[in-house]
Amino acid sequence: MSFELPLFPLQSVLFPGGLLGLKVFEARYLDLVGDCLRTQRPFGVVALRQGGEVRGSGEVAFEAVGCLAELIEVDSPQPGILQARCRGGSRFATDSVAQRADGLWVAQVRSLPDDAELPPTAELTGSAQGLAQAIAALKQQGASPFLEPYRFDRAGWLANRWCELLPIPLAAKQKLMELDDPLVRLKLVDDFLRSKGVVA
Repeated sequence: MSFELPLFPLQSVLFPGGLLGLKVFEARYLDLVGDCLRTQRPFGVVALRQGGEVRGSGEVAFEAVGCLAELIEVDSPQPGILQARCRGGSRFATDSVAQRADGLWVAQVRSLPDDAELPPTAELTGSAQGLAQAIAALKQQGASPFLEPYRFDRAGWLANRWCELLPIPLAAKQKLMELDDPLVRLKLVDDFLRSKGVVA
């Protein structure tokens, strides 16, 4: 069953369970955040393939698969600017897209299935240990890039958090996000980590 969803194209990939920080200043997105706050509804984040995040930055093209963004908190540090923190929800696929007169993109979308709650296989537990160490190191530096609870027992959660950390191209992150099998996603991440010596 399809439903209408306002879109926020970004030069990043949002993963389910991920944490997204946004600085909102364009009128179309200020209105979007206000509407979502009032209605307690999510919006959709899609990764840009072409064009920029700001209106007037050329022709825009974005990926057909994105992720719902649920507002956690919104602050207004100064007039006309909102700072928002969002949680990645379920993935969706766009069936049709249109741009409104105010510049906001709106799509008819279908929900995609959430990851099966599978534990990492024995050969992939190194990725869980490596991520725990990375989180501890980041916390020592005063950074906390992930939302709790941490799910080291879930292959999909592990893969998604590594994808957010790793310096891999946007297109590669998109392909990984689109994979339906969380164990396949984690295996690809684990192979990359081993090739870089992050996981032994």
